[in-house]
Amino acid sequence: MTKEAVTKRPRGRPRSQDSENAILEATLSLLADGGYSAVTVDKVAAIANASKATIYRRWPTKENLVIAAFELTQPLSRPRKKKIVDQLVEIVWQFSQFMQNTPLGGVLPVLAVERHHNPELDEALGPLIKSRRQPIIDIIEAAITGGELKPGTDPEFVADLCLGPVQMRIIMMHLPVNKKHIKHVVETACSSLLITG
Repeated sequence: MTKEAVTKRPRGRPRSQDSENAILEATLSLLADGGYSAVTVDKVAAIANASKATIYRRWPTKENLVIAAFELTQPLSRPRKKKIVDQLVEIVWQFSQFMQNTPLGGVLPVLAVERHHNPELDEALGPLIKSRRQPIIDIIEAAITGGELKPGTDPEFVADLCLGPVQMRIIMMHLPVNKKHIKHVVETACSSLLITG
């Protein structure tokens, strides 16, 4: 057999995607049900039926593991509707569904609290939160450029106006959010910023 015929194999065992997903889903479940302190390698390993060595090899710290688990949650996708109000209603509706029907609703408040006194988590989570928020910022910026919203409109502020009441209702008040409510929020947020005529 020639040297050219020999195929080098990577060292170690190939990582199983199923095992990795099970570990991250177990982490999300623990975060949502018990908070940040509930996440331990022992518990994750038991739920995911994985070895602690496998977890530590892939995610050396608890912060690494939690961030990777959060990245598993579904990002917002920009809708194709043309009018700014319709686009914002659709994307805030997506957000509300994630908050109400996936582990994100329990995980996001937990991470928001923990990052205040965990510098490593805060540093890692900041860019991730920003990237997840970017689709709504893109919609607002496009509406400003396209002449639907007034020049000088602050995209971050409009995003806060649209998302804030929804988060408050779901997280703090434990009340359901429907599309009618979201439309009212978005229309109120944009009422003084829309260019009409």
